Amino acid sequence: MKHLSIKLKRVYEPVEPADGRRILVERLWPRGIKKADLKIDLWLKDIAPSNELRKFYSHDPGRWEDFKIRYCKELDSNRNEVSRLISEISSAEIVTFLFSSRETSLNSASVLKEYVEKKIREGFPP
Repeated sequence: MKHLSIKLKRVYEPVEPADGRRILVERLWPRGIKKADLKIDLWLKDIAPSNELRKFYSHDPGRWEDFKIRYCKELDSNRNEVSRLISEISSAEIVTFLFSSRETSLNSASVLKEYVEKKIREGFPP
């Protein structure tokens, strides 16, 4: 796989050519945005944290570390979706994971980015 750059961006920020392939990584459609206006290449709702995990975290910074561990476990058990995502981005040079959270660093997209980058370094899928 050639060098891949994964960026993170809120869905409410303007679309830019530098975004590359735009992938929505949220389980729920973002509030206040029409589907035609978001300009996404792919929506992988099943790669997002489960509803139970989302409710557990509830953007509480005190639960961040536990959320990260639990989300990575969910991703480990969601091998098909992880494989699909890696396959979808394997030919891209730039990919932007789109998220809706106001929290720009402690969010599921940042965990997913770190997880996917690690899996690619490890040669996933085998």
